[in-house]
Amino acid sequence: MSNPHSVPSQPPARRIRYEVEGAVARLIIDQPQRMNAMALEMWESLPDLLARAEQDPAVVCISLEGEGERAFCAGADISQFGDNRSSADAVARYDRAVEAGNRALAEVSKPTIAVIRGICFGGGFGLALCCDLRIARDDARFRIPAARLGLGYGFKGTELLVRKLGMGPVADLLLSARIIGADEAKSMGIVNALFTREAFEQEAAAYLARIAANAPLTLKATKRALIELTRDETARDISAVDALVSQAFASADYLEGQAAFRDKRDPVFKGK
Repeated sequence: MSNPHSVPSQPPARRIRYEVEGAVARLIIDQPQRMNAMALEMWESLPDLLARAEQDPAVVCISLEGEGERAFCAGADISQFGDNRSSADAVARYDRAVEAGNRALAEVSKPTIAVIRGICFGGGFGLALCCDLRIARDDARFRIPAARLGLGYGFKGTELLVRKLGMGPVADLLLSARIIGADEAKSMGIVNALFTREAFEQEAAAYLARIAANAPLTLKATKRALIELTRDETARDISAVDALVSQAFASADYLEGQAAFRDKRDPVFKGK
């Protein structure tokens, strides 16, 4: 007999959590029961969360990570495929959400760092590649399984991969659909820094803190240059980069950096 006072259990909400620790905004993909797979509503929330971090003057850099120990992100939430592919309109909505989320992550004005534990597959791999930097635990695994699922991998996604990794590694990833271990991911340029499982939390926090302690205006100018370099030469706005570089040179932070170097102390930057 059922308990008349019991409340039917509800599945955990699909979401990306937003937290701020010091000068770091943490975006946490929070669906661990599905290996942090990205649901439609999660894709649709990503641009607003990134805009929130961008507009917060206390935030210097942004981390993207998965909840729990098993996965950064396993890709798309296949439990939604019946709904998201039930009509042409549904497919278009889903595709727009993925493209907008990836674009917002790639083009946000503050540095982005993917903090990778465990599985980083499919759409999760794409999210990580949209970040400026990727740090990973030494048991992380990477894969683009499209060729094992019968899915076409679009031109924009392929172009992003080639820009980041080069033609040879991308051909390997897409054509073999094999799982790449953390050491090989480092050698292929997928990962920028690799830490042991035992030291990962401490090292990852230190890595983020190191970036967050740097001059915000310098980081902003560097990030804009990186964004422009991903565009076709005819579409690049180099003057926007030059303006941000000039702003950095004219800032109080530039004077603080010189004074700190002269006094042999750590600088205290204020983004002004």
